[in-house]
Amino acid sequence: MTATHKRKAWKKLQSHYDKIKDVHMRDMFKEDDHRYSKFSLTLNDILFDYSKNRITQDSVDLLLELAKECEVEKWRERMFDGEAINHTENRAVLHSALRNRSGKQMFAQGENVMPDIRQELERITRLANSIRTRQWRGATNQPITDVINIGIGGSHLGPMMATEALHPYAIHDLKLHYVNNIDENHINNTLETLNPETTLFIIASKSFTTQDTMMNAETARDWLLHKIGDESLLELHMVAVTSNTEAAVKFGINEQNVFKMWDWVGGRYSMWSAIGLPIVISIGPENFEMLLQGAYEADQHFRNAPLDENIPVIMAMLGIWYNNFFHSESIAILPYDQNMHRFPAYLQQADMESNGKAVDREGNPVEYSTGPVLFGEIGIASQHAFYQLLHQGTKLVPADMLAPISNYSCLSNHHRALMSNVFAQTEALMMGKTEEEVIAELTAEGKSEEEIKFLLPYKLFPGNKPTNTFLFYTLDPKTLGTLIALYEHKIFVQGIIWNLNSFDQWGVELGKKMAKTILDELADNEMIETHDSSTNGLINYYLKLRTLNPNNN
Repeated sequence: MTATHKRKAWKKLQSHYDKIKDVHMRDMFKEDDHRYSKFSLTLNDILFDYSKNRITQDSVDLLLELAKECEVEKWRERMFDGEAINHTENRAVLHSALRNRSGKQMFAQGENVMPDIRQELERITRLANSIRTRQWRGATNQPITDVINIGIGGSHLGPMMATEALHPYAIHDLKLHYVNNIDENHINNTLETLNPETTLFIIASKSFTTQDTMMNAETARDWLLHKIGDESLLELHMVAVTSNTEAAVKFGINEQNVFKMWDWVGGRYSMWSAIGLPIVISIGPENFEMLLQGAYEADQHFRNAPLDENIPVIMAMLGIWYNNFFHSESIAILPYDQNMHRFPAYLQQADMESNGKAVDREGNPVEYSTGPVLFGEIGIASQHAFYQLLHQGTKLVPADMLAPISNYSCLSNHHRALMSNVFAQTEALMMGKTEEEVIAELTAEGKSEEEIKFLLPYKLFPGNKPTNTFLFYTLDPKTLGTLIALYEHKIFVQGIIWNLNSFDQWGVELGKKMAKTILDELADNEMIETHDSSTNGLINYYLKLRTLNPNNN
């Protein structure tokens, strides 16, 4: 296969980049009154404005030419058709089947998966309704007031992000908690104010052997037994989502409350499955259905829209433009909605675990930059934290800004102030502030010539910093589902352009395996000499000082 950076379209893009790399967006807008209408798209009530990018129509045409040359459309159909495009694990990639609302069959390597999906959705709906209506009772016949999801990675980030984002749609006297850290502070801090008699745990682990999850699950089990006493009653306080039913039952969970996972769904794409049980419990089955509906509509848009009108494709190719031609190494995700505060962390795993790879699909080292470093935070807070670097730093950091036009319960003075910042920041990042503008501003403030000369370099803003803006009416379940799926498909397209398998994650294995070896070495206080000098020194310092706490021996 031709290496991506040796393709004809890539070479054309390089020549085009050399021509426009120093052109300022301020001038692009001056020269074209229709730039916004040319470079914006809509899906339902979601507006995607990508006009504040360092592109011309030629840039877009060449980027889409690269997408076609890399056969994005062909790979897209292979994914939706259930082929084993995760070739290193010989698995299909069918998270889209989990939100298939069409009634049509979908196949994973020849088997229709829809009956199984519908059955599991019905099962988690029944369980969620029994908890939400207080019919589910614990060991002492009290209703459940707190649900704790114990998982890690995709079994944690997706449900937590969604329940936080959709907080206005939740039952507020039914509390959802999440534990993922093996550090005992996480589970201890979570449990310290809860009542075992009214707490239900969801143990989410595909293998039911993941060290972090199972250690927390065992601590939860001991906490329950200390109060309840009878092991046979554990099943009233624990359910599981796993592909290892036997291990879950052995742990003390009723087989009727073990929910299925499939190997054709990666963890970071699994919130649409039974992994989403905490979401269903929190917002209810009807709202969960709307979450699935929103994602399904994004799937249909991605599958059917022409490439030049296809939001995930445009998102992906803009990312390629900055990553591989401007040599930008990062991207910022900046939601202007407090309830989306975990959205950047969720996308961080989805993107960096998918495309953070240096070997292509043929097993060859790549000779070009692949997945960017993704970071982000709530926009307003970020303005007082790292926006300084975005505006005046030496690095080019493309940014996505996401904002609702109206909140669930809208305080107009708050929301107008919020939105003024969204619009101002995208304009400021694009326009910057010229020397003439700074001098005029300081003169109007009554500064002397000497003061102006001194302050001038500090007050200049280069601008020309690219942003995409997503505006939507409000963050309801359907809109959230659409946004998440758009980003999923963006990641997929970028993986195709870079010729990566976006659906395995071998990079998470090495450290986990080494940790198991070291865990055995920490069983006693014998000095360690089996590693490099730094690791030996760190372990031995730990062994020396841990004796200060008798509970740590």
